Amino acid sequence: MSCSLNLRNISYENDKKELFKDINLNLGHEEKIAIIGSNGSGKSTLLKIIAGLISPNNGYLEIFHNKINNLNEFKNYRNEIAYLPQDVTNHFLCPTVIEDVIFSLRAKGISKDEALIQGKQILKELEILHLENRVIFDLSGGEQKIVALAGLLILKPKILLLDEPTNALDEQSEKRIIEILNSIKKSMIIVSHHRSFIDSLVSRIYRLDGGCLVGVE
Repeated sequence: MSCSLNLRNISYENDKKELFKDINLNLGHEEKIAIIGSNGSGKSTLLKIIAGLISPNNGYLEIFHNKINNLNEFKNYRNEIAYLPQDVTNHFLCPTVIEDVIFSLRAKGISKDEALIQGKQILKELEILHLENRVIFDLSGGEQKIVALAGLLILKPKILLLDEPTNALDEQSEKRIIEILNSIKKSMIIVSHHRSFIDSLVSRIYRLDGGCLVGVE
């Protein structure tokens, strides 16, 4: 299996506290894996390092077999790696669903007509086309998560990084998120504390504990 992403001896400390040390991880092509662990163990921080949002103190990443030494070198992969934060309320840049979903395409210079075609297509695929003209902040938490996901998927990334994607969602919304993620053929790293959720999605589970990343049987 070819690898989408590799972590090599990644270490990070915050306020002189070491969160983790010498983390190694391989993510295969279209493989879905999960990282679990207690609150404060560093799961979200590790995901942000993988997303190129913060730098590790030591170690490096390889993206599609290309070594990444610093945040500046992530710029060539920004559209390849999509990051969904735990709280999406600050993620949105436009008032309505369709405007927000096509924002990244418009920022790349794609015409409004073409962006709308692609935006409506991704909303249709995620079964939320009926929400296209709704104000985002009038939506439920589950609907907002799916809209945020649509805004990422429209750029056709190869890797998805999801931080607690079902946090605070009801059972119906969680079920829909599971259906969507299972239908997507992309490499994924999912941080979650919800074991039944990740068991329905991933092929491998790792636990971040005591600064070490270990496989879970």
